[in-house]
Amino acid sequence: MSAMPALFLSHGAPPLVDDPTWVGQLRELARDLPRPKAILMASAHWESAPLMLGATETVPLVYDFGGFPRHYYEVQYRAPGAPELATRIEKLMPDRERVTRTGRGLDHGAYVPLTVMYPDADIPVLQMSLPTLEPDRLLEIGRRLAPLREEGVLIVGSGFTTHGLPFLRDFRPEAAAPGWSRDFDAWTAETLARGAIDELADFRERAPGMPYAHPTIEHFAPMFLTLGAAADPEQSPEQRIEGYWMGLSKRSFQVA
Repeated sequence: MSAMPALFLSHGAPPLVDDPTWVGQLRELARDLPRPKAILMASAHWESAPLMLGATETVPLVYDFGGFPRHYYEVQYRAPGAPELATRIEKLMPDRERVTRTGRGLDHGAYVPLTVMYPDADIPVLQMSLPTLEPDRLLEIGRRLAPLREEGVLIVGSGFTTHGLPFLRDFRPEAAAPGWSRDFDAWTAETLARGAIDELADFRERAPGMPYAHPTIEHFAPMFLTLGAAADPEQSPEQRIEGYWMGLSKRSFQVA
């Protein structure tokens, strides 16, 4: 069996599911992938050190958002847990990367795209925390996790290519992208196309549109976990989704 790809997804807020364009893009991406035996999600919405693993029984949801219509809080995604995957991760991490298990459920950065990509909720899912936001350390963690791909595990870093929410003035899904979002997205696309991971890791200093594109960096950080899991770190990722939602870049990619 060939290795599963690893993904970086711009995950969107709960109303993503109402956007037919984005839903279609995510469904097409899922159709093109081999069927995973399990899914490992690392979302921008769970920062915790040491590295923590979520629930390994039937996975509950965390409605970690406010101000949305009631039906978004009634969504269910009863995916099986993945206890065997949790055990494998514990064995793959070095001694200095202590792993702690918790009963935490899937946050919206994990379950919102999964409800679109795998709506039957019949694939075991495990969420892990981001124990750091530093690119070099996340790249190393991704390299440690890479063997899971040979075992049929889909590794997903879930963030947002631009996430300057404090600087948005138009919150319609079809809103025009601000200049800082377009500039940062174009730089990211070009840097990914060259496979220049060192430059990406220095995005705070190199990327145009900063700090507006990422006033805090937790939504860009999951990208480096995905890049670290690549079989060939010098191979350019396949950029699968582009465009904007509320002016934010939803660029997403896969690595082989």
